[in-house]
Amino acid sequence: MTTAPWRDPGLPADTRVADLLSRMTLEEKAAQLYGVWVGAPTDGTAPGDGVAHGVAHGVAPLQREMAPGHDWDELITRGLGQLTRPFGTAPVDPDAGARALARTQRRIAGANRFGVPAIAHEECLAGFTAWRATAYPVPLAWGASFDPELVERVGHRIGRDLRAAGVHQGLAPVLDVVRDPRWGRVEETIGEDPYLVGTVGTAYVRGLESAGVVATLKHFAGYAASAGARNLAPVRAGARELADVILPPFEMALREGGARSVMAAYTETDGVPACADPWLLTELLREEWGFTGTVVADYFGIGFLRTLHRVAEDEARAAHLALAAGVDVELPAPGCYGTPLVTAVRQGRVPESLVDRAARRVLLQKCELGLLDEDWRPEPEGPLDLDPAENRALARRLAEESVVLLDSPGGLLPLAPGIRIAVVGPRAADPLAMLGCYSFPSHVLSRHPGVPLGIGVPTVLDSLRAELPDAKVTFAEGCGVSGTDTAGFAEAVARAAEADVCVAVLGDRAGLFGRGTSGEGCDATDLRLPGVQAGLLDALVATGVPVVLVLLTGRPYALGRWHGRLGAVVQAFFPGEEGGPAVAGVLSGRVNPSGRLPVSVPRLPGGQPWTYLQPPLGLAGEVSNLDPTPLYPFGHGRSYTEFAWEDFAGSAAGISTDGWYDLSLTVRNTGDRAGTEVVQLYLHDPVASVTRPDVRLIGYRRLDLRPGAARRLTFRFHADLASFTGGAGARVVEPGALELRVGPSSAEVRHRARLRLTGPVRVLGGERRLHCEVTTSEGAD
Repeated sequence: MTTAPWRDPGLPADTRVADLLSRMTLEEKAAQLYGVWVGAPTDGTAPGDGVAHGVAHGVAPLQREMAPGHDWDELITRGLGQLTRPFGTAPVDPDAGARALARTQRRIAGANRFGVPAIAHEECLAGFTAWRATAYPVPLAWGASFDPELVERVGHRIGRDLRAAGVHQGLAPVLDVVRDPRWGRVEETIGEDPYLVGTVGTAYVRGLESAGVVATLKHFAGYAASAGARNLAPVRAGARELADVILPPFEMALREGGARSVMAAYTETDGVPACADPWLLTELLREEWGFTGTVVADYFGIGFLRTLHRVAEDEARAAHLALAAGVDVELPAPGCYGTPLVTAVRQGRVPESLVDRAARRVLLQKCELGLLDEDWRPEPEGPLDLDPAENRALARRLAEESVVLLDSPGGLLPLAPGIRIAVVGPRAADPLAMLGCYSFPSHVLSRHPGVPLGIGVPTVLDSLRAELPDAKVTFAEGCGVSGTDTAGFAEAVARAAEADVCVAVLGDRAGLFGRGTSGEGCDATDLRLPGVQAGLLDALVATGVPVVLVLLTGRPYALGRWHGRLGAVVQAFFPGEEGGPAVAGVLSGRVNPSGRLPVSVPRLPGGQPWTYLQPPLGLAGEVSNLDPTPLYPFGHGRSYTEFAWEDFAGSAAGISTDGWYDLSLTVRNTGDRAGTEVVQLYLHDPVASVTRPDVRLIGYRRLDLRPGAARRLTFRFHADLASFTGGAGARVVEPGALELRVGPSSAEVRHRARLRLTGPVRVLGGERRLHCEVTTSEGAD
């Protein structure tokens, strides 16, 4: 039997795909360019098994209006590009879901002329968004860990689970840089600094891709810079902010992480929607950066060109704009790339060459995934356990590394083992307090009352009782997360007054579109604690009993009101299913805290938004009565041990604008217990042709040190790391003075190295060094 060239795995992928495309009709090519949201049946059946499955509403904005049902049997005769969230729409047993997905894939392949299955995609922002799958800490906690190597391991485990279930593409990571902490999706980001976001996000991409899963970078680009921190609001960032703050993490994750997909953002920048921006999606992404993968639309993003942006008069025009810009795949359903697109091509309104270009990219990816091979099989290899002990151990370690000790002025922490503890607050006894918006329980189960979480999520209250079995622990909720009811204050105050210490566990409830205080569509008017929690904390402090404030949140909140009045402050950003034991471990001292702030914590709820990446006029000064200086700066975090930073040395004081500079120091643990220091390298550019941030992160390294131990650390700084977008719009390295600052946060400097770049202004092309090399060696004991 003769095998068609497109089926021959011995031929180059380009040759195979060209052959397949030449055999396809317009309808078959267009069918590769959209997904279908069939829903997730909870009875183990699959589309085509005789059961009609509709879409579960409420998981995406305007889903009810923009995701109508389809004639499944007729639709798949043309083939299908993607299957939308077969696990992430309703609670389905993992084994039953994997078998149903396999049957669905068999039906798709059997119904179209070429036997080509679909790519199945899922959300995996903080773990596989599926019932009974591990809920890891949210990305903001990844940033707090300052540990890319651990995040890469987490990404690999998530990717393994996705592939075992039959999923090919993960819609993560989010590489948006926080520009306004009031934005609801801050929890999904890695932080407010592009270097931290880029390095940690790239590590996650490497982990996901190493498991054979297509990582999808989102949201490209500018989504987090929306005006007023409102979800989907217009972006008014200038070209320099876009180039120097917003875009670098995407460039790093593509060039160094190997991500194979990018998701176009919902937002518009300077009046141009991302889904209709050929400069962003083609000129920059493909021609300058060399990206060869697929660009997918955020859900309904192409249809929004007509309904929300109003740059298209109908679905066909929206399809034309998106295809011409470079969007290859419409998700989650064929609102524009289906019949409207085919009709427009037949009428001569859209060139068929645009369909061919996108279909080629999709089929190349299917070829890479083995979906064009004759021996392809979708059936799972064995029983699925999506929350095994190995996953939970990784989730525990990441949670422990991400907890930030903001303050402990009187040495109240660690807590003594036998004391009386009053645990108070609306986040103390709720498992959902640990989980972010894109965890399955928060994202989906709110629509399925009575269905169990599917995973064990110990609360702070339960974990503290287990951690300190000799302590007398009492509990009072005090108030809700939101709302105005203060009826529970009296009991909370009574419990606190009876105790030696009060642990106040406050924070956010993750949800979607206003159903939470943090999460997609849950934007904040200011940075006050939600509801009446601030009043509860005031009442607890007024008892005179030392109060340890524990925050479980998706964003930073203003804490200046209580500065100097609390026994300790512990910050955890939705730390996942093992977050309770992690927080309790920090409180007991079993865990020496090593998390560092990926976002600044403000002093006051007004005078915001503010991130630490400010030029001189963005800092405190006499020109304004508002002082934006944060209470706790980016990079801040305390430990239960002490570290000495010794023997600082730098290389020659002058280097060329294409040169290297080595900076070394020894860090020694001078305390009596093991601990972790996070050494951070910042760049200060005293004079430049355009205004520059006073300081910005360009390197960092975690150092785990036993008592008395030391490590020698060397940063290899290249002049490329001092580059920025100059006045003419090109990325340049300018000659002149620079200062490298080493410290434990963006606001604390332990050592400075002053150097001068010499030579001409250097204009950087497509290739540049994106990260600072760091090496370590044993220090002298």
